[in-house]
Amino acid sequence: MNRFGPALGRGIERITASALGPHQTAVVRIGFAATWLLFLLRELPNRHELYGPDSPWNWDMAQQLIAENDAFTALMWSDGRIWFEAFYALAVLSSVLLMLGWRTRTMSVLFMIGVLSLQNRSIFMGDGGDNVIHLMATYLVFTRCSQVWSLDARRAARARAATVGPGEMAQPADRVGPVLWWVLGLGLSVVTFMGELSGGWLLVFWGLWLTHGLWWAVGRRALDGEALKLLDVVVKLAHNAALLVIMVEACLIYATAGWYKIQGSRWQDGTAVYYPLQLDYFSPWPVLSDLLTSHGLMVMLVTYGTVAVQVAFPFTLFNRRVKNVLLAAMIFEHAVIAVVLGLPFFSLAMIAADAVFLPTSFLRRVGGWAARARGALYSRFSRGGAVPGQRGADQEPAPESTEHARVGFPS
Repeated sequence: MNRFGPALGRGIERITASALGPHQTAVVRIGFAATWLLFLLRELPNRHELYGPDSPWNWDMAQQLIAENDAFTALMWSDGRIWFEAFYALAVLSSVLLMLGWRTRTMSVLFMIGVLSLQNRSIFMGDGGDNVIHLMATYLVFTRCSQVWSLDARRAARARAATVGPGEMAQPADRVGPVLWWVLGLGLSVVTFMGELSGGWLLVFWGLWLTHGLWWAVGRRALDGEALKLLDVVVKLAHNAALLVIMVEACLIYATAGWYKIQGSRWQDGTAVYYPLQLDYFSPWPVLSDLLTSHGLMVMLVTYGTVAVQVAFPFTLFNRRVKNVLLAAMIFEHAVIAVVLGLPFFSLAMIAADAVFLPTSFLRRVGGWAARARGALYSRFSRGGAVPGQRGADQEPAPESTEHARVGFPS
C-alpha cells in the first residue's frame, strides 16, 4: 500500500495544481464554436422554418413537449418574431466571441444557452452532430478553455508583462468584466421575476453568476489569502473533471456506435455502407458515390473498418502510438463522410470532439505554424514587420498561480 502513496499524492497534486489539457480544450472550444457558427450562418435563410415562428413544429407543440421534459429553451419565453431574431443574432455573436476566446467564461454560458434554446425549440432538426454539440456546449462551461489561443490569453499575457513594482503606476482595473456581470445579472433577475426560470435551471444560472462574482470579489480583496487559493483549486478541479467527462463522452459515442453496428446484419455481411450511398439525400456527389459503391471490396473494407475502429478506439487510449493512428483514421473518415455523404456539420462536430485526444506536441507545432504564418502575413502589410502582441494568444500558458485574479473577472 505504501508504494502507491507517492503516486497517488503526485496525481492529486497534479489535478489540483493545474488545469490540464490547455491546448486540447482550446481546440475543442474553437471547433465546436466554429461548427455551430457555420451551421447558423448556413441556415440563416431557413431559420424561421427550422427554429422560428414558421416551423412545422410550432410554438404550441414545442411548449407542450417542454412542459413534459423540462428542457431549457429561451425561445419559449416569447413567440414574437422580434424575440426570435434577436436571440438568433445573440447565438451567432456568442459563437464568434467564444471561438475568438473573448470573455470566455461568460461566452461559454451564452453559447450553451444559444445551443440549448435553438435545439430544444425544434428537437427533430439535426443530423446527429447536433447531439454532440448539445453535450459539449454544456461541458465547456466548466472548463478553462481559453488558456491558449484566445483573446483572453493575450489579455492575461499583456497584464503579466505590464506587472509593476513598488512605487510604479498600477495597471487600470478590469472594467468590462464587472459591467458584463452586472448586465447579465440584471437580465437574469428580470427573467426570474417573470417566472421563466424555475427548478434546476434557476439554480444553475444563478450559481454560475454568483460564482463569477465570488471569484472577482475574493480576487480583489484577498489576493494573497487562502480563500483565493481554495477557489483556484476548486476551479481547476472542475476543469479537469469536465475534461475527463469530454473524453469519456467521446469514447462512449464511438463504443456504443460500434457495438450497435455489430448487431446489424448489414454490418455483419459488409454491405452497410452501400445502402446510404444509394439514397439521394446522402449523395450530393452521385459520381463519387457510384465510384465508391462500384467496388465491392472497397465497400466491405470501409464497412468492417468503421466498426473495428469505433469498437477498438477506447481501448487504444492505453497505447499512445496506436491511439494516434486510429485517431487520424477517424478524423479522415469523418472528412470523407462530410464530402461523400454531405454531412459537414456532423463531421465537424465529431472532429472537434476527437481533438481532445490530439497530442500536445502536435498542437504546439500547429500553433507555432499558425503564429509564423500570421507574422509573415502581418509583416507583408506593415512597415516594421513586427507583430504587436504576437505572444499571448499563441504562447504557452503561464505557470499556474492565482495571479490571474489580479486582472479581473476569470477568463
